[in-house]
Amino acid sequence: MEEYNVVLTIIDSLRKDHVGIYGNEWIRTPNLDKFARKSTIFTQAFPESLPTIPVRRALWTGMRVFPMEKYNPRKGDEVMVPGWEPIEEDRVTLSEILNAKGYVTAFITDTYHMFKPSMNFHRGFDEWHWIRGQEIDHYSSKCVEINLKNYLTDKMLPTIEEKTRTMQEVLSSDGKRAGPILSKYLSNVKDRMWEEDYFPAKVFRKGARWLEENKNSKFFLLIDSFDPHEPWDPPHEFVDLYDPNYQGKEIIHPDYGKADYLDEKELKHMRAHYAGEVTLVDKWFGFFIQKMDELNLMEKTLFVVISDHGHQLGDHGYTGKVPFGLWPELMDLVLFIKHPENIDSGNIISEKIYNLDIFATILEVLGIKIGWKMDSNSLEPIIEGKEFGREYLVSRFSNYVWYRDSENVLICKCDGTEAQLYDVKKDPQQKKNIATEDQSKVKQLFGRILEESKGSLPLHPLGSRAGGAWYIY
Repeated sequence: MEEYNVVLTIIDSLRKDHVGIYGNEWIRTPNLDKFARKSTIFTQAFPESLPTIPVRRALWTGMRVFPMEKYNPRKGDEVMVPGWEPIEEDRVTLSEILNAKGYVTAFITDTYHMFKPSMNFHRGFDEWHWIRGQEIDHYSSKCVEINLKNYLTDKMLPTIEEKTRTMQEVLSSDGKRAGPILSKYLSNVKDRMWEEDYFPAKVFRKGARWLEENKNSKFFLLIDSFDPHEPWDPPHEFVDLYDPNYQGKEIIHPDYGKADYLDEKELKHMRAHYAGEVTLVDKWFGFFIQKMDELNLMEKTLFVVISDHGHQLGDHGYTGKVPFGLWPELMDLVLFIKHPENIDSGNIISEKIYNLDIFATILEVLGIKIGWKMDSNSLEPIIEGKEFGREYLVSRFSNYVWYRDSENVLICKCDGTEAQLYDVKKDPQQKKNIATEDQSKVKQLFGRILEESKGSLPLHPLGSRAGGAWYIY
């Protein structure tokens, strides 16, 4: 069997419905679309668990994070969500497996959460590069003069009481998050001058340079772009593509919750900021692809592009990543797999799959066997036209769970309350909750969730550390 290189590219918070190949005619993503036409395109890929860190735990190890039966938040991290924990010491990562098989392994990212105390995501890489300064990364302690009123509506401005909240309290609850995060973020990026100083350019340019240096090696390169995660502040010409001549507040970071803090024009312009960030990422992804082509690496490389989740932009009346809002704008993933031999390029796969299935797929294409059972299933059989076999999928975000089969979506709290039931054939955008009309269906589908979790779906006290050592609330 020929030995292939592997490139795995993760794009954070990229909504599937904002990529042209999936039918969007508004957002400009020419490079992702061109890449997709040469790849196998998956239309029903979903996260095994959410948000950022649980997703990557599953991708790195091929093992489920659901049902999050135990939860031990780490001191030193502001985010308090079940599953937001390090990769376990007894888990073997994809980078460790490929490293042992003689691959040169590298990790390039600006997703700062993976480098917080104890997280362990760079384990097994020969080389890793953390591009600093995203969001509230503790990168710059020098404050700059910032008039937050330029970025916040009156309803987004914190009250006197809210100003006393710690960053942990801000990030562990829904509500007025934008102000504290922007204060730190705008300090981190105060020295930017050119487009090349923006994060997508830094990430993909670093990836391109790494290719130059390692083009003659057998390699595994993992590129993880935090953008288009908020704050959404691309060079303004990218925003003007989608909402030119706007006069008003520049809403580059949403609050998490109901979208009633924005008027119609402000919401439209915030969406334009997100769309502009998507197009900026697409441009620099294209720069990286061009380098792959120049070095004649495409025909030697298994190349995967996947998003970790989407983002709520007012579609159901909410903005952010609100845990009970497990609707398509948050759950539907972008996934393209380009085989080095262009097998089934342009083929569209509608089987229901988990993101963690990438793990087993990479190993199977490379012909690597492992001696333990994993939760990941290889996608190579369905790429070749065979049946895959997953009747339904189950996921968890915070204290809410999600179920999907060919006809239904159920969203509810881990104790079965607050149920939302949708008929996805009649209502693909999940706008009409029919839970009260079909309680027997809710009970049946929640029973499947409990079966998947082996009967244990504890509600975790968010923001508290096990053992009572310290508390946020």
